[in-house]
Amino acid sequence: MRFPETTPVLIVGGGPVGLTLSVLLSGHGVPHLLVEAHPGTSRHPKARGVSARSMEVFRRCGLAEEVRAAGLPASQVFFYRGRDLVDPDFVRTGVAAAPPEGAEPEGTAPEEGAAHTPTPGLICSQDALEDVLLREARRLAPDGVRFATRLLSFTRRDGHVHAELEDRATGGRHTVRADWLVGCDGASSTVRETAGIAMAGPTGLGHFLSIRFEAPLGEVVADRASASYFLTAPGRGGFLAVDNDRNWIYQYPCDPQSPDTEAALTNHQVLARLVREAAGLPELAVTVLDTMTWRMDARLAEAYRRDRVLLAGDAAHVVPPTGGHGMNTGIGDADNLAWKLAAVTAGTAGEALLDTYGAERRPVARQVIDISLANSRARSGYRIDDELLLTAAYRSTAVLTEPGAPERPPLDPGHEHPDSAPGTRLPHLRLDGPPGTASTLDLVGPGFTLLTATGEPGWQRQADTAAAAGLPVTVHPLPAPAWAEVSGLPVGGAVLVRPDGHIAWRSPRPASEEGQLLGILRLVLSAQEGPIPSARDARRFLS
Repeated sequence: MRFPETTPVLIVGGGPVGLTLSVLLSGHGVPHLLVEAHPGTSRHPKARGVSARSMEVFRRCGLAEEVRAAGLPASQVFFYRGRDLVDPDFVRTGVAAAPPEGAEPEGTAPEEGAAHTPTPGLICSQDALEDVLLREARRLAPDGVRFATRLLSFTRRDGHVHAELEDRATGGRHTVRADWLVGCDGASSTVRETAGIAMAGPTGLGHFLSIRFEAPLGEVVADRASASYFLTAPGRGGFLAVDNDRNWIYQYPCDPQSPDTEAALTNHQVLARLVREAAGLPELAVTVLDTMTWRMDARLAEAYRRDRVLLAGDAAHVVPPTGGHGMNTGIGDADNLAWKLAAVTAGTAGEALLDTYGAERRPVARQVIDISLANSRARSGYRIDDELLLTAAYRSTAVLTEPGAPERPPLDPGHEHPDSAPGTRLPHLRLDGPPGTASTLDLVGPGFTLLTATGEPGWQRQADTAAAAGLPVTVHPLPAPAWAEVSGLPVGGAVLVRPDGHIAWRSPRPASEEGQLLGILRLVLSAQEGPIPSARDARRFLS
């Protein structure tokens, strides 16, 4: 396949964040090119916990059931603690608390939080998740996903990004001109470094050796199947279940400078012996498949945008794994960014809308890092919180808050009940609608959505005016009881929901002036031109 000479969006990095962004951009009809230096998806599970909020994103993409099928059954989402895998005195607990050891305890039981979301979280290894996302990304953009393709360099000039790419299979080089470049290329991001965006925060909080292996352990753990197996003294480290049958990860703290660590990485016999000793099964048949060392850092980029370059995922924030929020925070980045790129590339939004991406997502990442750091230092365990990212509350010019509205934290670990305030995620309410509409969240997207009470035609007229100006809005009237429960507003009001499911604006009163909704949309989109009312004039609608 030939490389395109131009593309509206160039995504660098084909991990979960880059692939999610690709799928979402395709859903918005945005042509793009994704390049990934590796020849295929991750060979190592790395992250495993897929949070409820990430599952809501995948539900909107039509992928939730496929992701769930690729994960562990809910009946196995437990924490095991014992000296080894055959300890008769083992303890198995739910996910409310986890020990602070280095083994990555990502995930939650699907039964938790079901009242607040239609798609609770689960354990799905990153390699399996990437396979699901890659299939969908390629289905939607057959020529837009290129693995074994490396970004060599890029420059910014003439209002574009000029990127030099290398086809690693042929050695051929290609220059692609992009309107926007998104770095989803991980903690050592070439995009971030070339853009000159600094990272701040501690590094080297821990070092770990991770061994992926095959072994017939399914029958061994049949009566204690768990997501994570933490080893108590004299054991060391822990096991992570990929399928609780033959595919596993064993990882433990290590000294990366030690000759023993370096020797182990190149000697599969040594690694197999480490697995047998940790499992307590000296005769276990072990096949080592892959190894990696990783370092626990807690870092945040000073900015998420510089000119035509944006960062997402680990390129923007490196989160300690203690809590399972790193990958999920990156998926939230992609969800926030995709619709904004779509609006800007379509010309319905001003470029200033992209400044709201960092304004909204960077505070969330800051709080996630702080929570994860506190978890890593906890001596008595910590909560694996599937609902945390459901509570994200944004503040930016793409959110029109009511005058006098109190400040609220980016995330609420106390799980304040959803209240439909601007900036928060639309509350989930079960609906008895047609197939595919079982939740209020199913009413969202791909464009803006206006929720009203049944029998309020004034808001439909407002939506028709907006559509005539090139800003279509889908109106969904709700029966009065459902409307009251979701919005907390009187009949006659309205709630405007962005394509990412967050509330942009709400009105407790019926539609008033002609063009009110159009003016609100222009404010949210940082759009300064078009038929009256202009975004500047539309501010009167907030009073």
